[in-house]
Amino acid sequence: MVLSVVQSAEESSSAFIDSVFASRYVQDPLPRYNLSEKSIPKEAAYQIIHDELLLDGNPRLNLASFVTTWMEPECDKLMVEAINKNYVDMDEYPVTTEFQNRCVNIIANLFNAPVDETRRAIGVGTVGSSEAIMLAGLAFKRRWQNKRKAQGKPYDKPNIVTGANVQVCWEKFARYFEVELKEVKLREGYYVMDPVKAVEMVDENTICVGAILGSTLNGEFEDIKLLNDLLAKKNKMTGWDTPIHVDAASGGFVAPFLYPELEWDFRLPLVKSINVSGHKYGLVYAGIGWVIWRSKEDLPEELIFHINYLGADQPTFTLNFSKGSSQIIAQYYQFLRMGFEGYKNVMTNCMENARVLREGLERTGRFEIVSKTQGIPLVAFAFKDKNKSLAFKLSKALRNYGWIVPAYTMPPNAEHVTILRVVVREDLSRQLVEKLLSHIESALSELEDEPAVPKITFTYEMKPRRFVGDGGEGDLHIPETSVNWKREKPKVIYKDVPVTGGKTKGVC
Repeated sequence: MVLSVVQSAEESSSAFIDSVFASRYVQDPLPRYNLSEKSIPKEAAYQIIHDELLLDGNPRLNLASFVTTWMEPECDKLMVEAINKNYVDMDEYPVTTEFQNRCVNIIANLFNAPVDETRRAIGVGTVGSSEAIMLAGLAFKRRWQNKRKAQGKPYDKPNIVTGANVQVCWEKFARYFEVELKEVKLREGYYVMDPVKAVEMVDENTICVGAILGSTLNGEFEDIKLLNDLLAKKNKMTGWDTPIHVDAASGGFVAPFLYPELEWDFRLPLVKSINVSGHKYGLVYAGIGWVIWRSKEDLPEELIFHINYLGADQPTFTLNFSKGSSQIIAQYYQFLRMGFEGYKNVMTNCMENARVLREGLERTGRFEIVSKTQGIPLVAFAFKDKNKSLAFKLSKALRNYGWIVPAYTMPPNAEHVTILRVVVREDLSRQLVEKLLSHIESALSELEDEPAVPKITFTYEMKPRRFVGDGGEGDLHIPETSVNWKREKPKVIYKDVPVTGGKTKGVC
């Protein structure tokens, strides 16, 4: 959540809410940062909030976000029906708990988790992939600490190896839970973690290597198969058993349907846990993620809490407690409704729309495509012109058409590269892609036709002042400027002054 600052009483310019519609019911302005003395009609409260929300961006046109912005009306209805159910009350809402169990099983099977007499995958629903990564990281840290304690070795300096392209939640995990984050730096043209360099950074204190299936920066899949093979060799040589966690927040619901032969999941023996966001390409509104462990042994028992004050024994592993049931139910609806065929069709359509967008951008001749054809459905692109400001100007210009297209610099050591990124979700139709391309072309024309700052040209003559005791020299003072001269014939000076906002700058 974004941190909020409590306003002081002196900041009165925005201390009150005044609404045209509310004036039918409310005569006096309402305090913005304090509770009002009296209640107001429900119609007025609704209209005040509704009007302010009009100033938010349109979620459908927010091309910065991976998060689902459209679901079928039937699923919306189910979510509203379950909005008052607290998911944590497993004994009171056993069907919701059963839906979560079914979702965990579906995802584990989708990720090729081994199921036999001795091993059974386990998993849990979370608020999103951020919480899922926190839980997976804690499991790796505790497992590493337990082993080091048993060996009589120090266990106070754990580290985790990732690429510099990881999402900020990895940095949060490292800082909050006191784990050193060792990042493999990027380089121009290679914007994901290099497996070779990652394995070189692994030492006896490494609790795991974090790999990304679908980089936030350009949608590219990291080579997890190569990482697994290189790490296995190092483990064999050193006697360590450094594992892999796969952050499949964006790609976990893409790769199984578009690239079923790609080995990135539990088919690789060193992959011990995987997280995925149901609210991204899992096609559910924001607020649902999943983390799956290869087996129960990969999740230390001491991290699991058993409670019974809500009814029967309830094992939980979570950073929070109360949680809405709606997203769990929505995820099961999508699994039931879509099936493998439905998800494959959606992902195929998204990739096709991404192709149309990519080819349209290439036709302009202005952009270099940074994203790959194999990855998640997005298009990342940079101006061929190395002027960094162009990307930010284009992003701002597209806002005038309603589009939210982010522009950002790459992490070290590729921070000199500035890119724009369009996430192609299910609700970004072919028609919208074509309209976006036309708006990009219009915005580019506006940038090219942007007039230069107008200037006013004027002349003035400089002559010495004459007064008693004149030593033959004098000063002519202009704000922030002094011109010195000696007595001689007048000199004509030509001066250009830029005009900004229709006014000349400081010449009196």
